[in-house]
Order: sequence, then C-alpha cells, then structure tokens
Amino acid sequence: MIDQTHVEALYDCDVIDNHGEKIGSVKRVWLEDGTGRPMWAEVHTGLFGMKESFVPIQQGQVAGGAITVPVDKEQVKDAPSVHTSGDHMSEKEQEALYRHYGMRLPQAKTGEHDRLGGKRAPEVTLSEEKLDVGTRSVETGRVRLVKHTVTEQRDITVPVTHEEVRVVREPVRGTGTGKAFADEQAEVTLHREEPVVQKRTEAVERVRLEKDAVTEQRNVKGEVRKERVEVERDDERR
Repeated sequence: MIDQTHVEALYDCDVIDNHGEKIGSVKRVWLEDGTGRPMWAEVHTGLFGMKESFVPIQQGQVAGGAITVPVDKEQVKDAPSVHTSGDHMSEKEQEALYRHYGMRLPQAKTGEHDRLGGKRAPEVTLSEEKLDVGTRSVETGRVRLVKHTVTEQRDITVPVTHEEVRVVREPVRGTGTGKAFADEQAEVTLHREEPVVQKRTEAVERVRLEKDAVTEQRNVKGEVRKERVEVERDDERR
C-alpha cells in the first residue's frame, strides 16, 4: 500500500493499469486531510497529456519508478471531471469518484467525509534572458556629384601641305616667244597650309548616382543572464 513515505517519489511517476498499460504520469497527489494519507493521483492523460484524470492510489504499488493501480485504463478515461477549489476536493466529487471506480466510501467522521487536499510537486521556475537581434537604418554619410572645369593640354599632329618651286628646263625649237637679249622675269605664287584650332562644345557622358543594397554578415555580442537550479539537502549538496 502507498503511504506518506511514497508521496515525493510519486511525482512524474508513470501510472500503470491492472493490464500493464500506461495511463499517464502523476502531476499532483491528493492527500486525506488530517492523516496525510495519499488517496488520489491527478494524472495527465490523452493526446499530448492535455486531459486531467483522477486515479485511486490507495491500493497501488510503487516499483521501478512506476505505480501500478488496480483499475482499468478505460475506467480512468471515463472518470468524472473534478473541479477543485482552493486545493481541496468536495465531498460530492469524492463520492462520484468512489462510485465510478466501484469503491466503498470511507467511514464518515462527525457525519462528514474527510476533505482531500491536493499537494503539488515542489518546483521552481527558471528564467533566462534572450538576445533579440534586429536591424535599424542609420545615416552613414552623403555622396554628391560636383561638376567643375579643368584645363589640360592636348598635343595633336595635323598633316599640312606647302608648295615648293623647282626649275624645269626644256629645249626650245624654233625662234621661241621671248625677246633675245632682253631682261625678263617670271614668278609663281607658293602656298602652304597652316593648322587652324577651333573649339566646340559637345556632351560626351551622363553621370548619376545610384544606390545598391549590399548584405554582409556581422557578429553581435551581448551578455545574457540565466538561472540554474541546484538541489540541496541538509547533509549534502549536489
């Protein structure tokens, strides 16, 4: 039989029915007021352990980290719902559970059944800090296009042509056209090309500013706090 010495060992213990099937795990133990005798285990059952059912453990056996109870798994699934208030179970709720499992009601004291008090497993809540990393837009600088005029020298080679004179002699047949022994002169006009520099203005290029988004990886460091738990006993520390 289960007594007060087993209470602490029952929490999170697997509950096995009389056919060896697992019913669920113990999340709360209900004790008889006054005597402190374990009477019922509040067990999480169903898909994902979302349902809470009450299982009688007065006649259960604890072994190998599990508790075997003399009831059927289907009985537990169909057990009446219990709405506790102030960590106590009412007499009507107790009686409904006893009737469901076909158990004899305990003898009443002073005309009333003993009330049951629920005892939760001792627990602490651990917290830790998390780093939430994001980004924000900040102005890093401004870029502008500024146009100004510069003067530079250009050396360009231009082909130019000039005329030169050469003397050509030909024999004369007959009397010729000139006067003999008279002074004469003949001339030709010579020409040459000279480089002429003129300037004109024309558009050669358009320049504009565009922005591109470049993604790079940055490491962000930060200190976070987290809580740890230690189990302490009077005679040792783990």
